[in-house]
Amino acid sequence: MNAYQYFPGCSLYGTAREYDISVRAVFRALDIPLEELEGWICCGATPAHATSHLLATSLAAENLAKAARKSDRLITACAACYSRLLHAKHDLDSDPSLVEKVRRVGVDYRNGVEVLHIMDVLLDDFGVEALQSRTQERLKGLKVACYYGCLLSRPAKLIPREDSERPHRMDDVLRACGAETVEWPYAIECCGAGLAMAHPEIIAQLSHKILTSAKNAGADVIAVGCPLCQTNLEIRQPDIQKAFGVKHDMPVVYFTQLLGIALGLQPKELGIDRLILNPMPKLSAALARQAASVSG
Repeated sequence: MNAYQYFPGCSLYGTAREYDISVRAVFRALDIPLEELEGWICCGATPAHATSHLLATSLAAENLAKAARKSDRLITACAACYSRLLHAKHDLDSDPSLVEKVRRVGVDYRNGVEVLHIMDVLLDDFGVEALQSRTQERLKGLKVACYYGCLLSRPAKLIPREDSERPHRMDDVLRACGAETVEWPYAIECCGAGLAMAHPEIIAQLSHKILTSAKNAGADVIAVGCPLCQTNLEIRQPDIQKAFGVKHDMPVVYFTQLLGIALGLQPKELGIDRLILNPMPKLSAALARQAASVSG
């Protein structure tokens, strides 16, 4: 099998290093070869597209051009990177004049590279049955609220593999590991995204609603696929407690970290020790309850 060209992006090399660690560990465990895109640059997420359409498109196009030299597919894990690469590809492939503008700034873009999220590889290439076989339902007993946020399922025209209003592909991955994914109404509600610095009170309010919804649905943990969502939902919990008098104590983990646990990997191998809220006590308690109910 040829290696997938993998675009980690800036966040996974910095504040979301644990996401990158878990992606690489999971793919190694599943024997899915990854090759980091050589010479990748920032895709422009999130500020570039708010400043200049040409700048944002050119940044993403440079990565697509680099990928095209080795493969016809480029995969990424970050929801924001995924969105920007998809938008740039759509805009370039539908507007020849934009391609010319991008080429004038030095990017030799050529159509032909498909942009995939790592969930696409896990579900469509590796397969649900193979995931079930490798994980042996080790997450049975764990209740997970899968949080997609704004970018993993929308806009619908760019992400045909997913249901934009009732996304399910993260659920599919974790259910294949034996987890129970809960039904809840805030799976695609915005967490406030990049307003953390300008309007932290808005982040606290929106995140409070999401955390409350997950808790009311009976979730032990929230699973995410976006560094910004993970940060807002986890790091803002003390602010929420001050503002609303509620201590959520809800772990917010990357779905690849849960998949890694199901594959028998150790927490440190998955970057779980880098999280602020350690999910292992709740994770271990949920799995122990299930084991006790089966033996009893």
